[in-house]
Parts: sequence; structure tokens; C-alpha cells
Amino acid sequence: MIVEMQRGIDVEQVDSVVQRAKSLGFQVQLNMGTDKVVIAILGGNTGQVPTDTFAVLPGVESVTRIMKPYKLASREFKGEDSLVNVGKVQIGGKRVVVMAGPCAVENEKQLMEVGKAIKETGAAVLRGGAFKPRTSPFSFQGLEEAGLELLAKVRQTFNIPVITEVVDPHDVELVAKSADILQVGSRNMQNFALLTEVGKSKRPVMLKRGFSSTVTEWLTAADYLLAEGNSQVILCERGIRTFEDSIRFSLDISSIPVIKKFSHLPLIVDPSHATGHYSLVPAVAKAAVAAGADGILIEVHPNPKEALVDGLQSLTISDFTRLMAELKSIAKSIDRYI
Repeated sequence: MIVEMQRGIDVEQVDSVVQRAKSLGFQVQLNMGTDKVVIAILGGNTGQVPTDTFAVLPGVESVTRIMKPYKLASREFKGEDSLVNVGKVQIGGKRVVVMAGPCAVENEKQLMEVGKAIKETGAAVLRGGAFKPRTSPFSFQGLEEAGLELLAKVRQTFNIPVITEVVDPHDVELVAKSADILQVGSRNMQNFALLTEVGKSKRPVMLKRGFSSTVTEWLTAADYLLAEGNSQVILCERGIRTFEDSIRFSLDISSIPVIKKFSHLPLIVDPSHATGHYSLVPAVAKAAVAAGADGILIEVHPNPKEALVDGLQSLTISDFTRLMAELKSIAKSIDRYI
């Protein structure tokens, strides 16, 4: 349930609600807003406790039960949009943040070339996979630690934040040393051990939607990160598996307004993994910006024909440069910018 406090209350009144909840065996999460404090009371049997248990306490304005399975990611817990700050880059505000780079880190020359190009065209974050969970065990699995070192080098060279995927709970601390944003991939959306460790790291994290998951399941997975006290959570729509076979995945463009309605978390869209083909990426990217996405995640490679991973869905640097100009025009038309 959600306890909304009155404006101007003191610390003792907040503490009285927290102590009452803990005495009943519940967990508590605080949202210290600019106007008022909202307290989420979490537990499997909160439904058995009358709302009056908290409504009678001094300073309490209202008590509401949340019927959805996700709590901390909901608008009921936090009405205003969350902003995730990564250095000087703010995700969730008026800026549409473009994250771009190769699917997999292959070598220093490749990463330096891409890093320089995307920075010059206005991209805010460099993406690159050091650890690559693949469907086949015989596919390229990434450079791992060597890849992280290259990402750290490019980050320092061009002063640009880096996002990369973490696939193992034991690697969270290692990856966090080189990455500004930890990415949890589609296959790991419900890897709760990984989500818990990433949440504990308190580092900004981007949670991709599972390709067979509903929006509700996606937001409930986000609660695992938020429950560890990590408020720096970004969602990423990357398409879901349907009966349609003309594209790699079906990008659920409607999830953008749905997320905006029911959650306060910022939302990024990945048109590269959704479409699976470079020729389809620009149209879907533009549609996502027009629909209200807070950012775009795009695969860019200096020579897609020689890419070790997902060359077919990667844009060349020249194609990416043209797309950025088009995205800037669309963002301006809806009173945003890139």
C-alpha cells in the first residue's frame, strides 16, 4: 500500500509510519519528493492490514492499496517522472538521449572510430558489448575483460559515458568499474539474482524488456532493482516475439504511452534489435521519438559487413549521421531536443 504524507510534515511523523510498518513485518521504501513524502509499504500480506492502521497516524494524508503486482515502478508511488543522471547526461528530461555503438566490442580501432563519430554527431552515450550472451555456444561471446578495458579507454578519450551489458551476478562490480550504465539484457530480465546484485550496486541500469514478457512483468522486474534502493533505473523496449516473421521482433510502439501512463521510469527504445535489419532501423527510431521515447539505442559499426555480431542490423557511420539529423527535426517538432 502507498501512504501519502501531508505537505510540511516533520521527520518524526514519517518515522512513526515507518516504525509502524516495520513492527508489522513489512518493508518500506521512501519517495522524498520536492512537495511531499510518499511511503511504499511492501509485503505479501499487506492486504490483511486495514488502511486505518496507517491513516490514523499524525501527518498522513491518504492510504491507498496498489492492486498491480509492481509497486515501486508505479505512478502511485511516484507521480513525477524520474530523471536518471549519468555524468552531465540526463535521461528522462526534455533531451532525447541517443546511445549508439557496436553490438560487440571487437578491437580498439573499431571502438575508437565509432566513439569519435557518434560524439561528433550528437550521441550522448557509447554502447558496446564486452560480454555477449548468445543463442549458440559457438558464436562470438565477446572480449569480456579486454572489452571492458577498451570501453574505459574510449570513455576517457572522448569524455563520453558508456553502457554495456552485465550477464553474471559475480561480474557486476567488475563491469561497474568500466561502465556508467549497466545493461540487463532481454534474456536476463527475470534473472532475479542478477537484478538484485545490479540493484545493490546503485549504478544507473537499463532494463530491457524480455522478448516474451508483458509490460506488467517488465515493470515488476524493475521493482527488483528499485527494491534494493537503486532509483537510477531506465527501461528499454526492444520488441517482443509474435507470430510475425517478416522482422526479427515486433516493436511494441504502444508500450511507450503505456509506460508513461503507469510508470515514472524513463524509457529507451532499441530499433536495431527489434527490426533486425539496417534498412528498417531509421523508420522505427523516428516513430519511437515521435511517440515519446526518452532515448534511442542504435547499433553502429564502421564496416557492418565485417561485424562479428549483428552486422545486418547495424548502421554505417554515414547512415547514422543522416538518421541523427532526421531525429533532431522530429524531436524539435514535439518540443524536445537531441
